[in-house]
Amino acid sequence: MKGIVQMCRRSEIENKIYSMVNIEDRGFDTPCHIWTGSDSGNGRGGGYPRMCLSGQTVAVHRVMYTHVFGYIPSKKQVDHLCRNRMCVNPDHLEMVTHKENQRRRDNGKSL
Repeated sequence: MKGIVQMCRRSEIENKIYSMVNIEDRGFDTPCHIWTGSDSGNGRGGGYPRMCLSGQTVAVHRVMYTHVFGYIPSKKQVDHLCRNRMCVNPDHLEMVTHKENQRRRDNGKSL
């Protein structure tokens, strides 16, 4: 029974996310899934997709990464390979160290 409840919860989360996504071809192998809901604003660390989940505000790209690939260790970050912070396509997300994420940002690396 626990497995069925978890599967329903996973489907509910995925449906909630994709109800707020526009799929846009931006020249990569796969299209960006652009979050159209709220974001973290313009300040330091701003511009990332946010949603309410179980009464808490969470980063949508991290929820999507966890949903597809599993646990994110505390010292790891999720990088957007397409360089678009509002993209939640799991194909465009990769777990990296903070140092690697900063290096990619500075070099403008993309898919």
